[in-house]
Amino acid sequence: MSDITVTTELEERKTGKDLYSYQKGAINKIFTLFEDAPEDYHLLYQLPTGGGKTVIFSEMVRQYLKHHKKKVLVMTHRIELCRQTSRMLGEFGVANKVVDSTANLDDQSEYSCFVAMVETLNNRLNDDKLDISDIGLVIIDEAHYNSFTKLFKFFEKSFILGVTATPLSSNIKLPMKDNYNELIVGETIESLIDHNFLARAKVFSYNVGLTSLVVGSNGDYTVKSSEDLYSNTLMLGKLLQAYEERSKGKKTLIFNNGINTSIHVYETFRLAGYPVAHLDNTASKKERASILKWFKETPSAILTSVSILTTGFDEPTVDSIILNRATKSLTLYYQMIGRGSRILKNKTHFNIIDLGNNFHRFGPWGADLDWQQIFRSPNFYLEKLLNDEELEDTFGYEMPDALREEFANSKDISFDVKQTYLDAIKNRESTKVVLEKSLVHHAKICIENSEDIYDALDLSKKLGDDIDFRLQRYSRCIAKSTHNFMDWLKNDYRTKLRLFLRSNFDKMFEEIHGRPPEE
Repeated sequence: MSDITVTTELEERKTGKDLYSYQKGAINKIFTLFEDAPEDYHLLYQLPTGGGKTVIFSEMVRQYLKHHKKKVLVMTHRIELCRQTSRMLGEFGVANKVVDSTANLDDQSEYSCFVAMVETLNNRLNDDKLDISDIGLVIIDEAHYNSFTKLFKFFEKSFILGVTATPLSSNIKLPMKDNYNELIVGETIESLIDHNFLARAKVFSYNVGLTSLVVGSNGDYTVKSSEDLYSNTLMLGKLLQAYEERSKGKKTLIFNNGINTSIHVYETFRLAGYPVAHLDNTASKKERASILKWFKETPSAILTSVSILTTGFDEPTVDSIILNRATKSLTLYYQMIGRGSRILKNKTHFNIIDLGNNFHRFGPWGADLDWQQIFRSPNFYLEKLLNDEELEDTFGYEMPDALREEFANSKDISFDVKQTYLDAIKNRESTKVVLEKSLVHHAKICIENSEDIYDALDLSKKLGDDIDFRLQRYSRCIAKSTHNFMDWLKNDYRTKLRLFLRSNFDKMFEEIHGRPPEE
């Protein structure tokens, strides 16, 4: 978050001992376990983004130092979180030393609390530059990141408290249950919403074909395959359309999986005349501060970014989150959405626009997940998630509201490609009958809403997304979906639809309307 400190009303109201009841309850529960557990006990505490976990562990540090003669170490995975944590501890009256790459540790004996980034700390400990012999409590922020575990060997006689919104390891091969003895589950998102600590989400999910995406060695979609999909003209157009339908005029944060995609998004919105900025990790400290200041002060600002704002960034004035990417990471899904959940006096809701089928993959943000089961059996949870082909098999085409009005005379605009295909196989018909029946249906809904052939042809041109959806579904049925084949199929279908309308318009018009078309 650079030098700009943006806090929520929740944290602005928390100083000293002024905590909410659920926060006090969490601290009491953790300290009770701390007193009864062995000195090397590893405890994990889960609390949703926006619940004030930094407030909770800052108060814990204050109380611990007051009642114990040992020291405290707080670990984070990013320098911005280091500084943010250090400031919060200061607000609780805890003098602390930030152990970064430039820190002079000659005065370390004067401090009882240290705040360090994981990689820097690892280097300092391996070089024996930091005395940790008297560390009794270690707190790990964003504990789901697996990078922290390599430091556990240094703290075999310390009580370790990990805090996270999602107790699911960033590395599926190294589950958190292997490094933590127990999980305490905090308040639910729904409870925090009901008590006005978080804003409620309105979700708008746009079905996207993701079968071209490739899963990398880290278990998530690769940047290259994501950029190939989300940087194309069709997807950029869908993004702009979704924004104009659901977020126009709202302060909007767009998450992408790749710098090139974010730059394409920036150009798309800039050319459309919207106030937009792009931010990635190549920006200088000064550039980042300038962009975030502009974003904070501009009511209808759009900020397109690449993962950099998923943690350590709190801007309550964000009204809309656009997931312009797909992810297989439940943690990332919750982190991205959490950037919009901060409350303000006049803000009780925020929008989520999902362009990565993430809502279908993970369920609604704030769903009542069984975190204990996820902690104990992460593979069981992950294996239950549908793959992209299974997800897309459940989709139906969703015609935009404005276009649906142009087909108002048609009661049903849907066409079940898969069932039609199965019926054709059952009846020993050629699978081409699926395309023929689809084409007739498209012609029918065009004619139902037309007065002449020109109206019908014009409407047929607006069915591009529906045509592509049906043909993608058909290609999966026949297990043939090469790029060349799909290009040919889409062009061939459109040509045949126009020819069919010209040849059959008069006859079908009279059958549908009970009268011949007007001359």
